This record gives sequence, C-alpha cells and structure tokens, in this order.
Amino acid sequence: MSGWDASRPGMATDASVPASATDASPMSATGASPVRQAPDAPPADVASDPSLVAALVAAQHPDLAGPVREVASGWDNTVFRLGERLAVRMPRRELGAHLVAGEQRWLPELAPRLPAPVPAPVRVGRPALGYPYPWSIVPWFDGVDAASVAPADRGEAADGLAGFLAALGDPRAPAPADAPANPYRGVPLVDRDPITRERIDAAVAQGLVDASAAAVLDAVRADALAAPVWAGPPVWVHGDPHPANLLLEASGSLAAVLDFGDLTLGDPACDLATGWLTFDAAGRARFRAAIEARRETDAADWRRARGWAVALGLAIVTAVGVDGRVGRIGAHALAEVVAEAR
Repeated sequence: MSGWDASRPGMATDASVPASATDASPMSATGASPVRQAPDAPPADVASDPSLVAALVAAQHPDLAGPVREVASGWDNTVFRLGERLAVRMPRRELGAHLVAGEQRWLPELAPRLPAPVPAPVRVGRPALGYPYPWSIVPWFDGVDAASVAPADRGEAADGLAGFLAALGDPRAPAPADAPANPYRGVPLVDRDPITRERIDAAVAQGLVDASAAAVLDAVRADALAAPVWAGPPVWVHGDPHPANLLLEASGSLAAVLDFGDLTLGDPACDLATGWLTFDAAGRARFRAAIEARRETDAADWRRARGWAVALGLAIVTAVGVDGRVGRIGAHALAEVVAEAR
C-alpha cells in the first residue's frame, strides 16, 4: 500500500513509480482469485512464502495459527491471508520494513479515534527463522476495492471518507512532533513545484495530455502555489487516500481505509485531493460539503487540494501512463481537474 513517488515511492526520492494500489487491495476479500502482483515492482530483498509465514505465526502467535495463502505481492510487502479473518503483511524490502514499523507504532494509537476501520496490527511479529524484518498480523476486511468501481458509482463513500479525513486531520488533535516525516506528502506545494512542472512537460511529450489540457493543469498548479499556505498546526495526513486504498461496502459506502505507509504530518489539503482522485463532479461536491460540515475549511484549502490532485495525477500518469488500474486513477484526477477549471 503506498504512494506514487519512488522508493515506495515518496519516502526517498521523487522519481515516481506507482506502488499504492498494489498493496492496498489485499485487505479486501479476494476469494479464490490468483495472487495479485505489482507491475514492475523492484526486486525483493528477501523472499517469503506460505510455509515461512505459517512457521512464524505458529512460533510467535500459536493461538492465531491457521491456513496461510499468498494473496498479493506489492512493491514493499507480500500479503498472506491467515485463516478467514486475518492477514499477514511481510515486508519484501528494507524500506517496507520501515513503513510497517511506522504502522505498528501509530495505527493502534490512531484507530480508536477514527470512524472507519483501519488495518491496525492485532499482533506484531519479530525477525526469526532467517526472515530479517518485523511483520504484522492485521484484520482482513471484506469489501470491494474502490479502484474497481466506476468513479460515478463512488459517491456513496463521500460522507464516510469525509468523516474519516476530518477525524484524522482534526486541528484540535494535531500530529505530534515525532510523527513520521515525509518529504512528498503534507508539505508546502512549493516543495513539489519543480517536479510538477517537469511532469506537465513530460506528459505532453509522452502524448498523455494535449497542449490545451496541459495549459489548464499549469494554471491550476500556479493558482494552488499562490494560495495561502496552511496556517494551522501540522495535522495527521494519510498521504494516499486514493481509490485503491479505499474499501467499499456492497452499498457503496466506505468500509475501511487502507495503506498508512505514507502517514505523516502537515497540510490536510494533501488528503483533500482525493476529491479529484476518487470522485466525479457530483461525488466531489458531496465530499466537499461533508468535509465543510465537519471542520472549518476555506477557499485556499481547496485551491491547494486541487494543486495536490494535479501533482499526484501527473506523478501517476508519467510513471505508468493512463491505462491499467493505477494509470486510470491518475488520468481520472487530471481529467476532473481540467473539466472543472475550464
């Protein structure tokens, strides 16, 4: 579960290869579907398989031992289903181990104040049996991955997602000073501006957007940069509340929020970008109204949020194009921004 900038991405460099969706969906029901593999994932530092996971669980948490099967291999973690109600997240890279450690530290503290389920570890695993990293046993959430649902059909999730983000980023409960730092999420948009401008040019050069759309995106980028910066205390920022990290009920309402690897502190407008990443115009209006009913926002917050949508959408499409599960998220965000701003 992760971001769209390099390394898992977003935590080391800003070279941008998408990761997010690939680690998110394993938390949803997969039935007998084949293992989902992350496209173009970097080589694993260490391998894990069902027999290793079963042995680790049996040795360290014998009361939870049960059938184990692999369900997904992402950029940073391989995910195994443990019995019917649990999953095991096994870092496949050292960077993933750092992210799992952050989730182990913060999600149990945050989960009680959040109005939607999150994969807070129910048990923590130690390195053993030749496996070098910490690992987690987390809840298994049944539901539908929002990235597999058409944007026009995601509107029922707007209220739940707004409530979740309002609770997470509540200025009355700011993030502590020792919250995880992330140079690519929650920061002032000026910090991302050079790479965003480069990506606009790259998107045109690659034929991903035409010159007219690029001009609109550049104008939105400039407008977001000119908006007053976040003046409140640094708040908790999920970092990647895009459709592949959202799980839906059969009714379309929000079932769970996944992937807290990019959890950080900073400007909540970063998370508000989901209005363009996740929804169409009607859903976005519903999402905005639900946010504004729960916490004070102003026009500057939404200008910056739309700037974040441009930055993140460009990061996706210049990395993987506009097709495929992840590419469609970025393409949708950019199309929504352009349609709204024209």
